[in-house]
Amino acid sequence: MIPTTNVERRRRGEELILRVAEEVFANRGFQGATMTEIGKRADLPKANIHYYFSSKKKLYQRVIDDVFIVWLKAADQFDDYDDPREALTAYIRAKMDLSRSRPNGSKVWANEIIHGAPMMRDYMESHLLEWCESREKRIQSWIDRGMLRPVNPRYLLYMIWASTQHYADFSTQINVLNNGQPLSDEAFEEAKQTLVDVILKGLLYE
Repeated sequence: MIPTTNVERRRRGEELILRVAEEVFANRGFQGATMTEIGKRADLPKANIHYYFSSKKKLYQRVIDDVFIVWLKAADQFDDYDDPREALTAYIRAKMDLSRSRPNGSKVWANEIIHGAPMMRDYMESHLLEWCESREKRIQSWIDRGMLRPVNPRYLLYMIWASTQHYADFSTQINVLNNGQPLSDEAFEEAKQTLVDVILKGLLYE
């Protein structure tokens, strides 16, 4: 058996802390979360948490960074396909899948925005704005080429974000309305396809 290197141990340690921290921040918010609780849930001494992240703020910012990076990867679909039907379908489905696989990340982001983005306003005014403008240009290029109906690209992005992240941020409501159970794989697939169909029907020329 190959011994675990220090680099590998550090990577695993960071991944564990980030996974637990994402859940704690999602449930408690930044103010309510503590490094002590994160350490207990990760089954690590508080000192170990501070070894990787010197403060709660730095840990929180890293969680936000990780969420954003995952969302950015989902948006690669805009560049992978020249056909807007294929690109938007892949993007919507990828965002829906992230709402199911990483619901806590979406909730951390939502909580931050709801409270006025006190910890990440600079981040939004730089990274998020730059990303958003690049995606808007891509959508506008499809409109200019007659491939999509004229719409405001930014409002289209808002609609996709709101619709897809609903399945993470309001999962409790969805479960209650689904007889107290999470959506089955089949039902979730139907939800994804419904969203794709509705959005594309409003965008594509017949």
